[in-house]
Amino acid sequence: MATVETAPRPISAKINANGRIVIPAEMRKRMGVAPGDTVMLTEEDGVLRVQSHRSMIRQIQEEFRPFRKPGVSMVDELIAERREEARREREAGLA
Repeated sequence: MATVETAPRPISAKINANGRIVIPAEMRKRMGVAPGDTVMLTEEDGVLRVQSHRSMIRQIQEEFRPFRKPGVSMVDELIAERREEARREREAGLA
């Protein structure tokens, strides 16, 4: 039987005098964040989004996945491009 996904239940939190918001323990656990961890904040149209560092990395990886070439290291490709650029500069007398 298929299950219906429901929207997350809003939880009320207050902003203290220093502008801090306490993230409830239940949410921190689901997010995989602990005291001292860095979280990423984004705001769009008055909506504040709090993401774990790990979640932000996964999101960026997903955004770049369509550009990935199977079997090709983007790092190796970048290094090769930079070396070629440096070689051309040396030959042109710019280095």
